[in-house]
Amino acid sequence: MRAAFFDLDKTVIAKSSLIALGPELHARGMLRRRTLVWGVFSHLLFMRFGADDEKLNKIRESVLRVTKGWDRDEVRTMVAETINEVVEPLIYDEALELIDHHLSEGDEVWLVSMAPQEIVEPFAELLGITGAISSKAEIDENGKFTGKMVFFAQGENKALAVRELCEQRGIDLADCFAYSDSETDVPMLRQVGHAYAVNPDRQLAKVAHECEWPILSFTHPVRAHDRSRSHTPFIISAIVFSVAAVLGRMRMRRI
Repeated sequence: MRAAFFDLDKTVIAKSSLIALGPELHARGMLRRRTLVWGVFSHLLFMRFGADDEKLNKIRESVLRVTKGWDRDEVRTMVAETINEVVEPLIYDEALELIDHHLSEGDEVWLVSMAPQEIVEPFAELLGITGAISSKAEIDENGKFTGKMVFFAQGENKALAVRELCEQRGIDLADCFAYSDSETDVPMLRQVGHAYAVNPDRQLAKVAHECEWPILSFTHPVRAHDRSRSHTPFIISAIVFSVAAVLGRMRMRRI
């Protein structure tokens, strides 16, 4: 048994899932306009420069402050009602191709995201994959977010969650695949046998070259259900992986 682990934001989809849902949260009175504008600005910086652990911790604390008092069922309903129109069109065609490839090979496919489970789990269902590892917020007895985090799926926590899942399911990490765009996911990438940097930030690109990890470029967002799937892309994916690995080794020899 093998497994493939995909980061969500900027790896499977073209932007932050939270930012994509921001306008709908604002329309429902759950998010102030000023907060939405700040979030979009932060996302643009994240897309351009990436984010280290310190920046991500600041983002986490800001999100927790904003979501305190939200009703969990209301959030789930909002995601269910909008995911097809708001988030699905952001899915990279190349990511779908890879997911199809792994599923056709009998691999388990997991999303591993710092986004909250109320967003990530429905998205995993939309993709028809095995499951998801995500951040979990504390919920009070009334079903409201408390502003505290039970589990933050980022950095070393992501790697730990992946290891624990593989141990529970009898999966050898050496046979596994992982895909991410961010330096903060290096711990997860380092522990699998087949790591890939997808649209990497500058820091991850540097690590990828040092470790001879193939670098993949995803550029074509599509709707999952509008896309015609065939087995031909799986062959193309395999060729891309082989060429990328060879080119990576050649670059390293010239350095």
